[in-house]
Amino acid sequence: MIAELGLAALWLAAALAALQLAASVLSLRAGEGGETLGGVIRPTAILQGGVAALSFVLLMWLFIRTDLSVKLVAMNSHSAKPMIFKLAGTWGNHEGSMLLWVTVMALAGALIAAIERRLPEATMRATLGAQAFVGLGFYAFLLFSSNPFERLPRPVPEGMGLNPLLQDIGLAFHPPTLYFGYVGLSVAFSFAVGALLTRQVTPDFARAMRPWVLGAWVFLTIGITAGSYWAYYELGWGGWWFWDPVENASLMPWLAATALLHSASVLAARDALRAWTIMLGVIAFSMSMVGTFLVRSGILTSVHAFAVDPERGSFILALLAINIGGALALFGWRAGSIAEGERFALVSREGALVVNNVLLSAILGVVLLGTLYPLVTEAFDVRVSVGPPYFNPVSAIFALPMLAVMALGPLLRWRQDAVRRVRRPALLAAGLAVAGAVIAWLIAGPAGLLPTLGVALAVAVGIASLLPLRGRRLTRTPLPIWGMVLAHLGIAVSLLGMASESAWSQERLAALAPGESAEVGPWRVTLTKVVPVAGPNWTAIEGDMDARYQSGSPIPIAPQARSFWSPSQTTTESALVTRWNGQLYAVIGEAVGDGRWQVRLWWKPLVTLIWIGGLLIALGGVLALIGRVLGDLKRRSVLAKRLRWRGEQPV
Repeated sequence: MIAELGLAALWLAAALAALQLAASVLSLRAGEGGETLGGVIRPTAILQGGVAALSFVLLMWLFIRTDLSVKLVAMNSHSAKPMIFKLAGTWGNHEGSMLLWVTVMALAGALIAAIERRLPEATMRATLGAQAFVGLGFYAFLLFSSNPFERLPRPVPEGMGLNPLLQDIGLAFHPPTLYFGYVGLSVAFSFAVGALLTRQVTPDFARAMRPWVLGAWVFLTIGITAGSYWAYYELGWGGWWFWDPVENASLMPWLAATALLHSASVLAARDALRAWTIMLGVIAFSMSMVGTFLVRSGILTSVHAFAVDPERGSFILALLAINIGGALALFGWRAGSIAEGERFALVSREGALVVNNVLLSAILGVVLLGTLYPLVTEAFDVRVSVGPPYFNPVSAIFALPMLAVMALGPLLRWRQDAVRRVRRPALLAAGLAVAGAVIAWLIAGPAGLLPTLGVALAVAVGIASLLPLRGRRLTRTPLPIWGMVLAHLGIAVSLLGMASESAWSQERLAALAPGESAEVGPWRVTLTKVVPVAGPNWTAIEGDMDARYQSGSPIPIAPQARSFWSPSQTTTESALVTRWNGQLYAVIGEAVGDGRWQVRLWWKPLVTLIWIGGLLIALGGVLALIGRVLGDLKRRSVLAKRLRWRGEQPV
């Protein structure tokens, strides 16, 4: 009965989305006479959010109960699975993840309807109508192609279980954060379409959209950071980024959202970059849709991919064509009616933001081409592999000047400035960057060109990120300024970790018998014994080892090779030892005879800075978001007081 209630709630949410769309279209066509229909839109959006949330909660309950009469539960759960993975299994599959997507989208629409009062009512109706239109396509996808509540003809005695690679605590956080990011970009897309339809591309529009873009950007940052660390320790390959197509599918929306965030901030503060902001709003959500298509189309194989059904991929491709093609057509139709906005000089903060947005868009194009090109050639029976030899140097062509401009941009004034005014801090940052690269070379040894430039730019960006705080009382510095400083500092920290790991990592593959040792970097690792161990739904071979850093005390580590029985699969559980200057990474493999076991060791200098920097970037976004929200509330309060003083009623 629970499955039937969940399906009924899903149908009702789809019907409410259709009603919301119809009311929006009719009220806009009626113009000023559409107040009656317009009054239906906000309550309908709020109700739709509640009903969609009910449907998802009921699906979660089916997974908690391990209801094996439901096909999705039987395919992705198991009675012996730990509870946390039963819950995570709700969204650790194709249908459940799509239901989470539409649920978050519906809740976002409900929140907009409940609290947003800054925009003209016609623009709000158009925005909620666009949100309903996008949501309706995903409801149709679930109901007609990917029903999460489908029953089996008869219950099975036991479920197949979740992919063992996904039975990790990271799964409980990584996919939902990415979905929140994708849905936040769908809201930005709806705002852009609403503003285009009503020709209201104004600073108020940017202020209304900006928190959603900022929130989406924060969630995407957290999701990408968590996903990178999950792949690093779970897959046992020793790498933190593989340029996997599905990894790229999360990176591309982040790049577009970064550009959109800066563009929307300029429009909100300076009434400039109107057309650019609208276009980036469309592109950012386009990249989310492209990522959804890649993961669920069946055209690629990845541990991240959810579906292998081309029919579902065709459905999503049709949605992508309708949503994005329609938005681009609308932009082409209405672009001429968008006013230019305020002008600014090339040497200004706006100019620096435009340059960086162009460079970010170029990097986005590089990643998109490298991701899609193998899929296109495969359609013609030509198999090619596109990996780091393409992505690293080609993206660096645009990333390196972007980082240099990012270091200088926050020091410039709005509207117009002169380079000579910021020459001294710029030269200071450049000098320290060169010194940092030289010191790194003297301490750790020579590195390649890109890692050396990476270290130098990391130092420059890190120093320049702190310069906006000079001359300010830190306790009175606005939160958005702190957010910008922390986010830029986080980029510098991550860049230093990436460059160091790339330049000075060391690897050792050895065949060890108990009592034998191997060295990697400053570490000496001794295999003491190999023992069998058992978990709740797996067995494993565990290598007990002692790791010594130089002449220090032994540190026990225990990498494992696990074998799951439902479904049957083997996984590698790495062992990590973290120090301030890097991380030891150990993996145990198969027996090779004579009592010896394969042991793979890595020493990765400063690798943890990659994820520390990612968290700093996200924290900067959170501070900026809090500051913007508090600032908006303060402005509303001041406006309400003025209106009451004049005897008017605030809206």
